[in-house]
Amino acid sequence: MRKKISCLALATVATLAAPMAAQARDYISVVGSSTVYPFSTVVAEQFGKSGKFKTPKVESTGTGGGFKLFCGGVGVEHPDISNASRAIKSSEKEDCAKNGVKDIVEVKIGFDGIVLANSKAAKPLELDLKQLYLALAKNIPDPKSGDKLVPNPYKMWSDIDPSLPKQKIEVLGPPPTSGTRDAFVELGMEGGCKGFPMLKEMKDKDEKAYKAACHTVREDGAFIEAGENDNLIVQKLGANKDAYGIFGYSFLEENLATVKPAIINGSRPTYESIAGGDYPLSRPLFFYVKKAHVGVIPGIPEFLAEFTSDKAFGPEGYLADRGLIALPDDQRKQVTENTKKLATLK
Repeated sequence: MRKKISCLALATVATLAAPMAAQARDYISVVGSSTVYPFSTVVAEQFGKSGKFKTPKVESTGTGGGFKLFCGGVGVEHPDISNASRAIKSSEKEDCAKNGVKDIVEVKIGFDGIVLANSKAAKPLELDLKQLYLALAKNIPDPKSGDKLVPNPYKMWSDIDPSLPKQKIEVLGPPPTSGTRDAFVELGMEGGCKGFPMLKEMKDKDEKAYKAACHTVREDGAFIEAGENDNLIVQKLGANKDAYGIFGYSFLEENLATVKPAIINGSRPTYESIAGGDYPLSRPLFFYVKKAHVGVIPGIPEFLAEFTSDKAFGPEGYLADRGLIALPDDQRKQVTENTKKLATLK
């Protein structure tokens, strides 16, 4: 009898130990966008140096992958913050709600540009959004009749326009789970797609078919999914001067010694052109906070205060040195005030 009681007691202790261990998490968990990852990592390091809280754990999972983890549920086994290089989708909000994640705070941290870059050893590329769409879309309006969609026939950049390089179309880019991919197809490919009368007419008749035509990337080898690691794309460009890569402006800033950006619609990606909206592939960056974890995981309000301080995300802040384009003064002030309110939830 005593042996049975002892076994039962041990089993009970083992059952209770797992949730107690889970409740013991004493660091902030951040997942999401590979573009926002470098910014979050720098803030996490600065935050950890204060000595009051442990340095947050930041993982680069891609925007879509981050939301999947973030929306998995409430509790210390789930992330507290999700970085994003686009706004959260309604479908992702629904997934969150289904799993009990119903109170989320959106924090806009600044702007970024998506660049198409190549090796510094190669000639610079100048093109417009229409040419960019023709280079990378799976199906395009028939070049002869323009009245139907056909599989993309273009193999060389010069096939699209004689002014473009006489070399094979080869573009390394992020996977579908990436916010950079989402933003690129919306701003870049759809931006060029709008220039075709047939597709403009399609938008009015069948929005779903229009989106498919504008957003679907070709799968015949001209576009190569290179994963979520933007640094790997930069490295591959160094090894292949005929290839181009798609990634965020911040990675361009960090690698100007080896790569250079294409000029799109006559605009070069710079801090000024992105902040002013002149560069056509500019986008806002965000992170999302789970309110239910504030007061449970130590340091969340303080981490947000560090991230949204002028010394971090201001025009002269340490994140500007990493390529973050600062929000206008009034927006930045409002973001800082909003994040301060989270401290009252503790």
